[in-house]
Amino acid sequence: MNSEELKQFRDLIEERIAELTDELQSGQAATATVKLDQQMVGRLSRMDAIQQQAMALAAEQRRKAEIQGLKAALVRIDEDDFGYCEDCGDDIPADRLRISPTTPRCVSCAKG
Repeated sequence: MNSEELKQFRDLIEERIAELTDELQSGQAATATVKLDQQMVGRLSRMDAIQQQAMALAAEQRRKAEIQGLKAALVRIDEDDFGYCEDCGDDIPADRLRISPTTPRCVSCAKG
């Protein structure tokens, strides 16, 4: 992979990290503790709020995991390992990396 392609992937990854970070910041209110004041809302409303909070927490965890994977991809770029399968060492097709720049394995190794 040439330096221009690596720069494009770095830009793509950094842009995605920024998007996810913004989403994490804007979703902070959704993960706040649900108040169980019976005077404010009924039982079903509280259950709905708790369910929404659980979904928001799960989404937050997915975003954090994706950010970690993207940061690991940046490290692989810095170490000249990006685009190579960590199992067999073969090239990972650029189309696969465009879809998922966090992938550390080629299709063959990912299946096995």
